[in-house]
Amino acid sequence: MNRAYRYFLAFTLPALAVYVVFAALPLVNSIYYSLYDTDNGPVRFVGLDNYVYLFTNPTTSERFWNALTNNLEFFAIHLVVEVPLGLLLAALLTSGRLRRSAGLYRTLLFIPTTLSVVIVGFVWRLIINPLWGLVDFPLLGDERTALPTISLMSVWQYVGIPMIFLYAALLAIPNDILEAARVEGSGSWSTFWRIKFPLIAPQFGLIAILTYIWTFNGFDLVFALNGSAPGPNYSTDILGTLFYRTFFGSSGQLSDLDLGATVASVIFLIILVVTGAYFGLLHRRLRSYEL
Repeated sequence: MNRAYRYFLAFTLPALAVYVVFAALPLVNSIYYSLYDTDNGPVRFVGLDNYVYLFTNPTTSERFWNALTNNLEFFAIHLVVEVPLGLLLAALLTSGRLRRSAGLYRTLLFIPTTLSVVIVGFVWRLIINPLWGLVDFPLLGDERTALPTISLMSVWQYVGIPMIFLYAALLAIPNDILEAARVEGSGSWSTFWRIKFPLIAPQFGLIAILTYIWTFNGFDLVFALNGSAPGPNYSTDILGTLFYRTFFGSSGQLSDLDLGATVASVIFLIILVVTGAYFGLLHRRLRSYEL
């Protein structure tokens, strides 16, 4: 074994071990428990019975489809608000109008991403508190506004991520192309939409799929604001909080290890199918360009 290979193992094995212990094994265990009954006497294999129960029992199926619908809304708000806002901020940072203060603004805009969700939830609770906050309406206490409010809080915290992706893509555009556009008489607006935007367009697919994965794994901010209680009449219940409540038991719901593992496995499959389809389409498109 040569030295380069030993260095490679020394740097990759610790990260691989952490991934296996904290990501791969829990996933395998979740799929395992979803196929077994561990609550009624000896552990026995039940196949897909837990999945059938999840989708056919009136109570569990209603809770699951409600959480899935809320999760889709949570994702849609991030996609519709966060990505265009990230593009706007990235365009401003690279426009040259901020000049020496661009680095300062970039840092300030990215700082919320590094904050703990507990801090973010606490601060926003103070801001929107109807007694002493900026609004006199209970945004988190109304079914119509609770989930959009939490989604916009999350957008505020994580808008720095698409901003950085698009900022880096804009910086990577060769100056020769932009200089040629200026020589041809193209203005700033025209240059951005006809030259810069098409060149950074592939980044939007990556940002969209990362946003999809993150929002369907979402849990922390909703939990920080509402605990495991799903808000007024389950209006803020997403798949992550549904899993937590089912697996660990909370808010008057008893713990069910097997059903919780089933919910976790379904979440994994939802993410896997969409992500696999995206990368499959991306691979076919790249191969078509190679030909």
